[in-house]
Amino acid sequence: MKNFKEKADLIWRVADLLRGDYKQSDYGKVILPMTVLRRLDCVLEPTKDKVLKYLPKVESLKESAKDIALNKIAGYNFHNRSQFNFKKLIADSDNIAVNLRNYINGFSSSAREIIEYFNFDDQIDRMDDPKADILFQVVKSFQQIDLSDMDSMEMGYAFEELIRKFSEQSNETAGEHFTPREVIRLMVNVLFIEDKDILTQEGIVKTLYDPACGTGGMLSIGEQYVKELNPKAELKVFGQEINPESYAICKSDMLIKGQNPSNIKFGNTFTIDGLPDEKFDYMLSNPPFGVDWKKAEKIIKAEADGKGMSGRFGAGLPRINDGSLLFLQHMISKMKGGGSRIGIVFNGSPLFSGAAESGESNIRKWLIENDWLEAVIALPDQLFYNTGISTYIWIVTNHKSKERKGKVQLINATGAKDDELTKEGKLSVNRFWEKMDRSLGNKRKKIAENGNTKGIGFITQLYGNFEENEFSKIYPNDFFAYWRITVEQPLKENGKVVKDKNKQFKPDSSLRDYENIPFLKKDKNVGLTPQTIEEYFKKEVQPHLPDAWIDHSKTKIGYEINFTKYFYEFKQLRSLAEIRADILALEEKTFETEKTILES
Repeated sequence: MKNFKEKADLIWRVADLLRGDYKQSDYGKVILPMTVLRRLDCVLEPTKDKVLKYLPKVESLKESAKDIALNKIAGYNFHNRSQFNFKKLIADSDNIAVNLRNYINGFSSSAREIIEYFNFDDQIDRMDDPKADILFQVVKSFQQIDLSDMDSMEMGYAFEELIRKFSEQSNETAGEHFTPREVIRLMVNVLFIEDKDILTQEGIVKTLYDPACGTGGMLSIGEQYVKELNPKAELKVFGQEINPESYAICKSDMLIKGQNPSNIKFGNTFTIDGLPDEKFDYMLSNPPFGVDWKKAEKIIKAEADGKGMSGRFGAGLPRINDGSLLFLQHMISKMKGGGSRIGIVFNGSPLFSGAAESGESNIRKWLIENDWLEAVIALPDQLFYNTGISTYIWIVTNHKSKERKGKVQLINATGAKDDELTKEGKLSVNRFWEKMDRSLGNKRKKIAENGNTKGIGFITQLYGNFEENEFSKIYPNDFFAYWRITVEQPLKENGKVVKDKNKQFKPDSSLRDYENIPFLKKDKNVGLTPQTIEEYFKKEVQPHLPDAWIDHSKTKIGYEINFTKYFYEFKQLRSLAEIRADILALEEKTFETEKTILES
């Protein structure tokens, strides 16, 4: 891959021209649309003269017919029929504003709409104002940056690097997490591995959807994977995005690649589903972590209450400060009856947050009892640009293979187990991640992208093999279920037990306690076996509290995935003799160092 960061740095330097006339937090209002314009300009350059020569032949046609004809000449789903390109724009510095507008208006309607989402016309006025007078300098600087040698993936990286920098400048980092390309590749590998036979069929057509598509990274890599697997296959991509700049960038990418840009919708997925009647074969997403849904609360609750399970949010509503599981429910509503596969990135919260019968727990219950949760993959921390937190890939499907039915696979790809250590005991080589030579924001680690012995290949194998080992655990669905029981003890006054009028013990609320009882218990000889509430209570509670009883009217069912607990390995503590020997050795070393210093 070419150095996308080098290109991003060149573009970032143009922002120096805005200093003084723009606040740093507003740089993106100029730099992002100018980058899109320059990208489109570079792509169209080889055929621009042909389009202009053919233009007189179609001048009398309707606008739509004209677009179709000129798009064909340009070789893309868009074209530009103005007399200008960036080279000609800088040849007339006195009329830069009017000529730039003429150039933008020369784009076909699909490309023009993209620029409109940036509200760039206001910035042309602002930069052309005599007080600033920087418009020509900005256009000239962009003309000197060649973006023709960047493929779609590299351009996506460059855009995300720019957006990351602008977000940091404006302190708008909360909830904005751009997905590293190696994480997307891993998700795509795992998502498609079960369907390789289907995807290699000649002329196969499938669909891929991302309800929070950002700049389109998930869609681009999904499409690339299928094309590499089968050049004759077609993957139609769909998406929705709430951020206007990201939406415009994604649509420009779709235009350049020949996808249908109208498949990308603008707006809040929760309040207005831009693709209400569509179902998809595959879905991928990295929704914002820990972002509240208060603005959409009224609409979401109305749908949940009014439509119930026939709507998108009938299974439950998570707490207001984290809408992650709303995205998953929305995606599940888009599954085809014949089978769909979903890959989604979460932080740790959706695994365990919420007590029994809370919104989160009920969503997990619905998901697992329907046998839709196929696998959860724990990733290393420090993988994302704007956060160092640990993340998890969930694989969800309504069409599990026979061997996976009724089971959930958990893969620990955090790299907690060190494969190779230096003499000092420090990490040298890890099967799952590598330390980056240079950090990108909070991203200090990357997942290796080549080979089957580490990184993406190794994790994909762990998933595909569907076997238990030190990194992979397989559990039946009921393993994640538990009863939440209320344990009462009798109220005592003056040492005597108090009874109600029915001669039943009155409970002492100050002594009330709760127990989480797993549906399954571990038996050393036979593995996991079912257990009852009474069996657990008699064995674990009554020996310590002989007068206690269960208030069955308050018993609840919950589901959680305690990932860390399942992969926990007890490490024997060092003996006191070993610790004492280390302390004495350290003291001896310190004494020798002091002696050397004093003698010198």
